[in-house]
Amino acid sequence: MQSTAKSAVEADISLEESVSAWMDGETSEDIFPDLGTAQGRRTWDTYHLIGDVLRNADLAVSPSAGFQARLARALDAELPIVAPQRRRSPLRMGLSGLAVAAAVATVAWVAHPYVMGGASRPADTPVLADASGGEAPVLRDYLEAHRQMAGPSAVRQVSFDGGAGR
Repeated sequence: MQSTAKSAVEADISLEESVSAWMDGETSEDIFPDLGTAQGRRTWDTYHLIGDVLRNADLAVSPSAGFQARLARALDAELPIVAPQRRRSPLRMGLSGLAVAAAVATVAWVAHPYVMGGASRPADTPVLADASGGEAPVLRDYLEAHRQMAGPSAVRQVSFDGGAGR
């Protein structure tokens, strides 16, 4: 089944494409029987001439002034390809503005605690833990001895008030 599909694909490839792919090293198929024909030889010579001219500018033939004039006239006579202008719908413009406003509001909402410093706390919020107390000398000695494992930030003792939650 695969060989049938592969042969159908190979039949679609022209001689020029197979010679080009073989010269670029993109295929390893045997193209030499096709090169024995007159068309195969012309294709082979043309592709080698193209390669030679690309590698050495001295081999390139500069076009005559008459050719350049004919080419300029042909280009001027060609109709320009004009793409239709895009229509901008008011709904689309409104939705994009709404998306920008939503993004700004989200950033403001997320950044608000960081900008305000986090100092605003309602008075009725109970304090569950307070890390501002002094460290015990035994704990300080322990932390100094294990600073390499703890990392650069100081580890503080947190004590919970036993009566606050009851």
